[in-house]
Amino acid sequence: MKESGSREKTMVLIRHSLMIVALLMVALAVPAHAGPEEDLRAYVDKNTQRLVDKLHQEKGLYEKNPQAFYRSMDQELKNFVDFRRIAARVMGRYARQASPEQRDEFVEKFKRSLFDSYAQALVSADDFTIEVKEATINPNDDGRASVRMEVISASGNRYPVTYSMYEADEGRWMMENVIVEGVNIGLAFRDRFSQEMEKNGGKVQTVINDWGDAVESLNLEGEVDKS
Repeated sequence: MKESGSREKTMVLIRHSLMIVALLMVALAVPAHAGPEEDLRAYVDKNTQRLVDKLHQEKGLYEKNPQAFYRSMDQELKNFVDFRRIAARVMGRYARQASPEQRDEFVEKFKRSLFDSYAQALVSADDFTIEVKEATINPNDDGRASVRMEVISASGNRYPVTYSMYEADEGRWMMENVIVEGVNIGLAFRDRFSQEMEKNGGKVQTVINDWGDAVESLNLEGEVDKS
């Protein structure tokens, strides 16, 4: 009788042990949720790698058909980069002087100037890769974040880049600025817009018309990150 009770107790312990092992296996098999910062990093990485692949695939398109290249890049970026928000910030206080039509026109001019200024450098460069390192959500505003990455050239040189992001809709993040090697690109463009307004006597339309030339002559070397 005593032996039977001991055997039953042993079987209970074995069953409990097997249950614990099974629970541990399930816990290990199903990874814990990575959290919002890792979700954002993965989201930016997915969009960034898709863009890099697109650029590599269409290296010759810019020279052959700039309009087709522009449409292709615009399609690729419109759900990831908030060009309208960026353009409004570039105009700064002068946006209030512009009509809705002029603001719309500047958004298109601004996008085109970016493609014309930087696309050629990107598509003519040797193969490069981008590593998205980490995302950091602003502890004071969970609707804003920065994403740190590195552009790695074919020769192995690394260039730090940071995207400024905001949450446009529930779970959908958009890029609103970029900092390259400490240079706040959005602020550099805003300073140039202000300079052009002063030079042209406050004529918004003239600045919009000549924006491509203004960007082409913009020297970002020596600029500092004012964020």
